Amino acid sequence: MSATDRPVVFRNGLILTMDDAHTVLPGADVLVVGGRIAQVGVGLTAPDDALEIDATGGILMPGMVDTHRHLWQTAMRGYGADWTLTQYFVWYYLESGKLFRPEDVYAGNLLGAIEAIDAGVTTTVDWSHGLQTPEHADAAVDALEAVDGRFVLAYGNIQQGPWEWATSPEFRDFHRRRVDGGKLAGFQLAFDVTGDPAFPERAAFEVARELGAAVTTHAGVWGATNDDGIRLMHENGFMTPLTVYVHAATLTQDSYNRIAATGGSVSVSTESEQSAGQGYPPTWQLRHHDIPVSLSMDTSVWWSGDLFSAMRSTLGADRSREHLEAHAKQETITHCHLRAEQVVEWATRGGARALGMDATIGALTPGRQADVVLIKNDASPVMFPILNPHGHVVFQAQRADVHTVLVGGRVVKRDGRLVGVDLAAARASVAATIDHLRETMGEEAWQRGMNPDVPETAILENPYQYTEWDAGSAQWKH
Repeated sequence: MSATDRPVVFRNGLILTMDDAHTVLPGADVLVVGGRIAQVGVGLTAPDDALEIDATGGILMPGMVDTHRHLWQTAMRGYGADWTLTQYFVWYYLESGKLFRPEDVYAGNLLGAIEAIDAGVTTTVDWSHGLQTPEHADAAVDALEAVDGRFVLAYGNIQQGPWEWATSPEFRDFHRRRVDGGKLAGFQLAFDVTGDPAFPERAAFEVARELGAAVTTHAGVWGATNDDGIRLMHENGFMTPLTVYVHAATLTQDSYNRIAATGGSVSVSTESEQSAGQGYPPTWQLRHHDIPVSLSMDTSVWWSGDLFSAMRSTLGADRSREHLEAHAKQETITHCHLRAEQVVEWATRGGARALGMDATIGALTPGRQADVVLIKNDASPVMFPILNPHGHVVFQAQRADVHTVLVGGRVVKRDGRLVGVDLAAARASVAATIDHLRETMGEEAWQRGMNPDVPETAILENPYQYTEWDAGSAQWKH
């Protein structure tokens, strides 16, 4: 990521710094020089050649951080809207996911990376578990490097055990060629721990340790990964402060205690957990254990690709659980524990901390990389009045209100339009992928995959059911 040579100054915005004190500055400026935030304050003096952006009526905040997104699946946007997690596993892991060529991974990654920066997500973890060959991995990185965002590659391969692909010479060669000294913002190993007592994943953990790479793992997923996986990781010394546990929705107190004690964090994908069935979004548990949280959107094959939706659904799910737990005890919640301010923190600083980048991104403070998002839409009646700025970001704003985005000081979106992005080329790549899949699968299989069977619904007998309305007497007859 190279910064623009031209300074940038945002004028007269409402600034959510997301510093340690969560300072909010009304009518203030942000000055960017050399790709970094130089100053934040009122009435700043900017260099004569600075690009000046009017932030009046808008909210300035740090770029958001998504810690778990399967970018390669973006080419299938919306295809699995009615899937359960089981149907997702069958389609991608056992059947049609094997049909993805390197160029299909490229297409999904390219569109997903563009989508992220368009929505103000300046840093994204590409949880790339479709890397069946080194050619697939090269294609994934090629796409990420073609977009002016900040991307962490989480390398995975659902067609092999991690003890196979992580220890292969081809993986080591890829790491040497594309990660060491490359353009990626970071690198992780992405694999799950099944709980097999033999702990075959040990070999992959040892590779990660040797490479100095963090591990990101789907943990606490109903029917797939459970407490045994957490226990094995802990007993073998592979739980670290940079381990990211995705979902973590069906774990016991013992597992949460192990995560908390070793300093790891949880990436919560609320829309996914609510709909697919990994378990109830766990923030209500994570708060009790003081486990750090970041947010993610999982995959566009189902859900929206922006963190506004993630923030909104996360806050709603946490509050819903808090009310339900109280109602079960015949009590009433009079004050919500989780606030909008905290969810904005999770979407920005929380993600930076999870990735070990808290010193460089996640807040609008001098010295940090200038990943800046301006939320402003003068044509929208929803963008005024702004009374509670954190609440406005969570409950009122949406991706259409993302006016300007900077990544490392480079303007990647301005006045609501992407800068330097060839959307036509991205569309063409995705169209070729869809054509390939439909032709290879056959139209019947394609339609069947998108439209799973609807379970029968048993209608309960209603003792109050009337049989006929008598218009003359204006009464029901039994």
